[in-house]
Amino acid sequence: MTAVDLFSSMFRLGPAGDVRAEERRMSPDLDGWTVMTLHVESDAEAHPESWEQHRDGEEVLCVLTGAVRIYFRAEDDPQDPDGELVARLTPGTAFVIPRGRWHRTTVEEPSDIMAFSRIAGTRMERRAGW
Repeated sequence: MTAVDLFSSMFRLGPAGDVRAEERRMSPDLDGWTVMTLHVESDAEAHPESWEQHRDGEEVLCVLTGAVRIYFRAEDDPQDPDGELVARLTPGTAFVIPRGRWHRTTVEEPSDIMAFSRIAGTRMERRAGW
């Protein structure tokens, strides 16, 4: 047994209850549940230019330190430049992002976040004006 660096690794949760630690990567071939921990200093590290959508499952976004905001795009309005603020997350809080909802995250202060999601089927769409 060995300790795992949460910021350079990710966990893959298998259907039989198995867990594997792997080098962190974002790839459309990652089927099943993935758990990643990220340190974000600013909006630039949270992909402010894009909306994101997870078609294969909900996402749980947890804030360990710092503060972030989650925005949903107005339904069927890809030109919505800001979206609707739905949550401000601070240390020890989490939010379930519904399957298929376009969303984005902004960084209010440097943060450590942990995300549980199904990466396969994730779509990114550039925001209007970026």
